[in-house]
Amino acid sequence: MALSAAPHFQPQTLTATPWTLKEVAGRFVEVSSWAASAALTIVFGLVREAQQHKEPVGWVTSIENFFYPPDAAQAGIDLAALAVIRLPGSGHIARAGEKLLRSGGFGVVVLDLGDGDISMPLQSRLTGLAHHHHTALICLTEKQSAAFSLGSLVSLRAHAVRRRDHTGGFACALKVLKDKRRGPTWTHEVFCSGPAGLC
Repeated sequence: MALSAAPHFQPQTLTATPWTLKEVAGRFVEVSSWAASAALTIVFGLVREAQQHKEPVGWVTSIENFFYPPDAAQAGIDLAALAVIRLPGSGHIARAGEKLLRSGGFGVVVLDLGDGDISMPLQSRLTGLAHHHHTALICLTEKQSAAFSLGSLVSLRAHAVRRRDHTGGFACALKVLKDKRRGPTWTHEVFCSGPAGLC
């Protein structure tokens, strides 16, 4: 994603929102971002929550586009318990995600697509598998908030942004653009400290 080093440490939630594992379980979710964003920080929160509930998490990404593991660890992620699949290019990410979903062994599957896409037939299969196994399917994409979502099957589309706080930290916000359950009427925001060198 856009951040090579996501803001980390234990974030402090500033607003009470439905951005929880329970809310996204069984759903096809797209989190978009552009340039320096908060997408990784926001999604790491779900991964951490899943691990706290002993739910396995799978993360599929390309070799060229990968989060910085020390930052994930400082965000509270148990790297030893995180199943990471790195592939050459983004073309096979969604198909690898389909195999993880089909196993029924994961509470969360993250597909770091970058600027990649997913065909509608594959989206249909992914959506059905996520619903059947009650797995949160989170797709990370690189695009402007005004750009189209991956497709009509996306149940929740949100755009992540970050801004520097007056204390030197960062406010990481998730603005919901589409929510088939609640409507696009809510936001999620956490305050995080940045990694060394970013502040």
